[in-house]
Amino acid sequence: MEQVLKQFALEGTPASCAPYGEGHINLTFLVVTNTNRRYILQRLSRRAFADIPGLMGNVKSVTEFLAGQDPDPRSCLHLIPTLDGGCFFRDTDGEYWRVYDFVEDSICLQTPETREDFYQSAVAFGHFQRQLRDFPAETLCETIPDFHNTPDRFRKFRLAMEADAAGRLASVGPEVRFLLDREEEAGTLQRMRESGELPLRVTHNDTKLNNVMLDAAARTALCVIDLDTVMPGLVAYDFGDSVRFGASTAAEDEKDLSKVTFDLGLYETYANGFIPACGGLTAAEIESLPLGAKTMTLENGLRFLTDYLDGDHYYHIAYPQHNLDRCRTQLKLVADMEEKWSRMQEIIRGFLP
Repeated sequence: MEQVLKQFALEGTPASCAPYGEGHINLTFLVVTNTNRRYILQRLSRRAFADIPGLMGNVKSVTEFLAGQDPDPRSCLHLIPTLDGGCFFRDTDGEYWRVYDFVEDSICLQTPETREDFYQSAVAFGHFQRQLRDFPAETLCETIPDFHNTPDRFRKFRLAMEADAAGRLASVGPEVRFLLDREEEAGTLQRMRESGELPLRVTHNDTKLNNVMLDAAARTALCVIDLDTVMPGLVAYDFGDSVRFGASTAAEDEKDLSKVTFDLGLYETYANGFIPACGGLTAAEIESLPLGAKTMTLENGLRFLTDYLDGDHYYHIAYPQHNLDRCRTQLKLVADMEEKWSRMQEIIRGFLP
């Protein structure tokens, strides 16, 4: 770790380096130097990302674009360059590392403590998309090809079922049936994307509440973090992923499914922050948002179960059934959304011009 940090243009000498955060994919550390400057050091997952140089090119161009739009240095992430001017370092083991400035006087929440916290995250992601409206999306690489291509996720799911690498298929029959019963509807957004009915935009594609930094004192949105999946996508993806995570009444890995419901109040709160902050959405985009919530929730359940069947290679787990528990919460949320579908659509139609 010390040798890695020597490759970056830090202020001062590293005095400590400790694990930080609760991310599933990359390994993250908080670095403090002898000048009391703080940095975030990350080792990027080669399993999750096949083209890390391309990913880092995306991050560099997007953060530089955002930095030119707001004078507050805390309004976006800032990469620390390597000593030779690069934006990442590759060590002798082939691992990729990067360093960000630490966003001072900020907080990052795993779940909203108040409705206002959730509202502020909606404002952050909506504003993020608005700021990138003029960014040349065609210059971005797909860091994870077909990331939100739900039909392709089902194709991979079927391959995982066929292989049954971990010998777990026989124990997840109800979950498999639930997913396959909704496969056709789950492909709707992808078909609308391919037909041009929904416009392609620069999207974050992983819009959980814990990817927003809030000002520690004012509790207002500061910046969006975790830009590894920033690439062309649909507004419905970003809206849906936020809602499936933030409008749930329980943790993503809650074992007691009776605690897992979809909170319509939080859903409406998020819509009130996100849609106006985006600005300029088409009627078709606005009307697609409820389906975005349902599709992203189902897709995440699908991904968790696929990883469970494969033997837990993608997501970090804390115990053997962790991915299965994550899957079950998502499917319970989908079932609850279906019970509340008319109201979900009614809330969103209130934003139509």
